[in-house]
Amino acid sequence: MPDPITSFGYRVVPESEKQSLVRDVFSSVASRYDLMNDLMSGGVHRLWKDALVEWLNPRPGWRVLDVAGGTGDIAFRIAGAVRRRGGAADIAVCDVNPDMLREGMRRAHLKGEGGMNWLCADAETLPVAAASIDAYTIAFGIRNVTHTERALAEARRVLKPGGRFLCLEFSRVEAAGLDVLYDRFSFSVLPRLGDAVTGDADAYQYLIESIRRFPAQAAFTKMVEKAGLSRVKVRNMMGGIAAMHSAWRL
Repeated sequence: MPDPITSFGYRVVPESEKQSLVRDVFSSVASRYDLMNDLMSGGVHRLWKDALVEWLNPRPGWRVLDVAGGTGDIAFRIAGAVRRRGGAADIAVCDVNPDMLREGMRRAHLKGEGGMNWLCADAETLPVAAASIDAYTIAFGIRNVTHTERALAEARRVLKPGGRFLCLEFSRVEAAGLDVLYDRFSFSVLPRLGDAVTGDADAYQYLIESIRRFPAQAAFTKMVEKAGLSRVKVRNMMGGIAAMHSAWRL
């Protein structure tokens, strides 16, 4: 039986190859992950991540799973937000890429962030018990999985009844005129910047293409609902350059 096909940016590849191709991209940029996102968002990704954690409003005692979060960007913010409430949370960071996880653990050591769990696993098959998580977060990662619907189904599976799903992802620009400017910047400037700064233009080309192939806000909302999550709300960031999708397991 032939291997099913899927997209890797604008390329069509066998499904069995996509994960290794994505792994190669992020292994290439693991030590420069913040720089990668700075280039792709003009540095604004830091504010978007702060907004995600603010909307999540994490509480002491929560069990939190941050998926595709290998370098710890979201997890560190959640830990800090919970500490400001005078408590702690049980935070696990999951990523399919061991190089990203190593970078996250290195940063955790430098920041004195002990006690986090680091899981090397696929978002489509999480090594986490059903109905055991209070909050599932994923930032700039879900567009890189092979089967988005399987990752969403896993999110619902691991969430407790009443648990929160929160996804931050580059999305579809909805502000008139901004879409044309953003496309020109993305395809003309970013690969050249990526090549000049990191020596890997191809990685940036894939990342830009993966953004364009990701479903628009309304279509992704339907996918979240189809996975069995409820009360979906969307917040656009900078006219839709990125968007946050919030939902609950009821």
